[in-house]
Amino acid sequence: MATQQAENQENNKKLVLAFSGGLDTSYCVKYLSEQGYEVHSVIVNTGGFSAEELDEIAAKARMLEVSDHKTIDQTDDFYQKCLRYLIYGNVLRNNTYPLSVSAERVFQAIAIVEYAKSIGAGFIAHGSTGAGNDQVRFDLIFSILAPEISIITPIRDQRLSRQEEVAYLQAKGVDVNWEKAKYSINKGLWGTSVGGEETLSSNKSLPEEAYPSQLKKEEPQSVKLKFEKGELKGIDDQEFSNPVDAILKLQTLAEPFAIGRDIHVGDTIIGIKGRVGFEAAAPVIIIKAHHLLEKHTLAKWQQYWKEQLANWYGMMLHEGQYLDPVMRDMEAFMEHSQERVSGTVEVKLLPYRFELIGIESPFDLMASKYGQYGEMNLAWSGTDVKGFTKILSNQNKIYQSFEHDND
Repeated sequence: MATQQAENQENNKKLVLAFSGGLDTSYCVKYLSEQGYEVHSVIVNTGGFSAEELDEIAAKARMLEVSDHKTIDQTDDFYQKCLRYLIYGNVLRNNTYPLSVSAERVFQAIAIVEYAKSIGAGFIAHGSTGAGNDQVRFDLIFSILAPEISIITPIRDQRLSRQEEVAYLQAKGVDVNWEKAKYSINKGLWGTSVGGEETLSSNKSLPEEAYPSQLKKEEPQSVKLKFEKGELKGIDDQEFSNPVDAILKLQTLAEPFAIGRDIHVGDTIIGIKGRVGFEAAAPVIIIKAHHLLEKHTLAKWQQYWKEQLANWYGMMLHEGQYLDPVMRDMEAFMEHSQERVSGTVEVKLLPYRFELIGIESPFDLMASKYGQYGEMNLAWSGTDVKGFTKILSNQNKIYQSFEHDND
């Protein structure tokens, strides 16, 4: 069977390339074409690109002389099958990173595999390096869903620097601006990652100009976010039937304040520490606002166990394990926990930051008919508390008695 597969691949030089229009994938087009492959470029939009940007990427693919270019929109699928669970779980990797790239890679890989099968491609290629997480995420999904298709990775296999890629493309007559090429930008609905020389070290920050969005607004602005069962469905007086539209609207409001910038430091799938800059205004605001609403509407142990599961869910997704069946089990738990996570959260937008003002919800567990913290008790008496405290102290009282007996 292996011999037959090799023979089929020898006769089938059709190759699907995961194409972003950036430096790495532009190199891949030229290099793979020279190796005799019939390159079909594909960009999978997970919500980060406008129609104009997608047209520009398609034009670049044609300029590089691909055999064909395809744009696949996975935004709604990405939200329904992934992003809403990241919101339910308030998932921030190492309490910082909203999995901007980690989350979308799985869905891009799935769409690329499906397209490769539909055109009968014998090869799939991606532009990941050999030192990052994306190589594992892509390879993992490709090998699970299409073990019969061979994977080619020129950047990883040749261990190329970005300067070497630029030099190669310039030698082939492709105009590449090094000032733009020195930063690797990955844009999606759930944020934009920024990698460059500074993120390769432990002590440098990204310069202001490295971030795609710049500070354009300084006058504070308040917005009200309306959640229904954990999903963002309204902003101020505007209602949205599709939460994706609400996310995009919030992004347009918050982006001019340059909110959501940070540098994530974490453990990579391949076992080394990694650093990456990102900006994710809407995702970070939504997660923090949603978390505040949950503090008011969820019971103590709901919050505790959901936090444990959500942490695992984020880690598994980050490491490309989306297809593991345990992920569906965790999603079921998190979705059920959102039954009463409805209400409005007021947020103040300011330059480079935001403040959570407060919430209003019909399920607010701070209901004053039971008592007001630090002020008055309405549902119990002082005698009740005395008896409760006495029983609560029994176990430790017994334990401590032995400590004193042994003195």
